Amino acid sequence: MLSQMRACLTRFSGCVTWTFNSKAAIRVTPTLFTRHLPRTFCSESVGVKVLYDGLCPVCVTEIQFLQFLQRNRPGKVDFVDISLSGYNAEKYKDVSYEMAMEEMHVIDEKDEVHRGIPAFAVMYSAVGLGWLGSLMMWSPVRPFMDKSYAIFARNRLKWTGRGGECPKGRCEKKTP
Repeated sequence: MLSQMRACLTRFSGCVTWTFNSKAAIRVTPTLFTRHLPRTFCSESVGVKVLYDGLCPVCVTEIQFLQFLQRNRPGKVDFVDISLSGYNAEKYKDVSYEMAMEEMHVIDEKDEVHRGIPAFAVMYSAVGLGWLGSLMMWSPVRPFMDKSYAIFARNRLKWTGRGGECPKGRCEKKTP
């Protein structure tokens, strides 16, 4: 039953995994449920870009967790720290530093910019947590998520002890 479901669901994946067994036989399988296999080659363009504030302790903790989750999918997600002085909005669909500081921004494989909760849904799907992204976007839950995230985004600097560092322009890291 599970193998039939796997076969059915994996038809929708544009990626395939090449595996070699001990007898040098080659098997090509779609990768939707084969995350344990080592190498993935995709015909689709990959590269979700997650713009995050590298000076925000909450943001950094979440990004580190997501990087851990995607360790077997190199190149699938590019985590871009907007707090670095070299951040260039032109490279990221003109998402300015100020815009990215207001709320989460993610650029998907199709070069579309997603903000707020939809950005989280794209980001979570890219690292294998699509169920969580779907839950956040589910119509009974979405209004609660939108309101909760809006409150967090509006207060995150103050709540993470950085309110005084960012009066205008770029935030500066506190020096001891």
